[in-house]
Amino acid sequence: MRRNFSLVSIMIIFVFMFAFAGCGQQDTEKKDVNAQLQLAQSSTLEKIQKSGELRVGFESGYLPFEMTSKEGDFMGFDVDMAKEMAKAMGVKYVPVNTAWDGIIPALITNKFDILISGMTITQERNLAINFADPYIIVGQTILLKKGLEGEIKSYKDLNDPKYTVTSKLGTTGEQAIKRLIPKATYKSFEVESEAALEVLNGKADATIYDLPFCVTFMAQQGKGNMTFLDTPFTFEPLAWAITKGDPDFLNWLNNFLRQMKNDGRYDTIYNKWITSTDWIDRMAE
Repeated sequence: MRRNFSLVSIMIIFVFMFAFAGCGQQDTEKKDVNAQLQLAQSSTLEKIQKSGELRVGFESGYLPFEMTSKEGDFMGFDVDMAKEMAKAMGVKYVPVNTAWDGIIPALITNKFDILISGMTITQERNLAINFADPYIIVGQTILLKKGLEGEIKSYKDLNDPKYTVTSKLGTTGEQAIKRLIPKATYKSFEVESEAALEVLNGKADATIYDLPFCVTFMAQQGKGNMTFLDTPFTFEPLAWAITKGDPDFLNWLNNFLRQMKNDGRYDTIYNKWITSTDWIDRMAE
């Protein structure tokens, strides 16, 4: 009789143990669901939907990605992509022109929702912000002062103090110069066009910057006056940037880009701004 009682007692204890374990598991699952809901509700994507606006940060002046037209409107590859993004969200596109040296802090402090400004993915930047998948691959190229075409055949030939090389402050062009040709005499400029004009006017030997800008500057002002070494010597993926800790927005952006690249819209925008230079006449002087 005692033995039977002991067996019953043990069985009852096991039943209670499994019951409590089940309750604990349910509580954990409930907490996980609540955490996921809170994360989704705090996403920038939800805020955009509620406000009815997509605020896009960029710095006008990076040809042909974001520029100002003669009429004072913003235009370019990135602008068209941002407008398509806003259309897909069903919200209004709101441009926020921002100085480059403060553009990442402006994103972090919610001055705009997304940074679409021809930004190269770097490990240093990725510590502060998150990047979507690359939407275009570019690299650094060289515009040379007239008369140096036989003397300078690659970036390596510029690695000498006798050569003055220019680029834009705080860019991957500047980083490439400091990393790959550290012996060159370097001059930085706030605007990439000023760096190129320094070469055009004979005050520097070469400017180093992204391929699309150099293509445009060469077509616009450099033909017959400069030499263009147009083979990129760096690998630079450009991507849209958002604040950290927002997987919902990142997921939406990557799916949007995939759709754009597979339904023909991306190719249309690419051909309009990258392949063609017809837009140059529309650009403000």
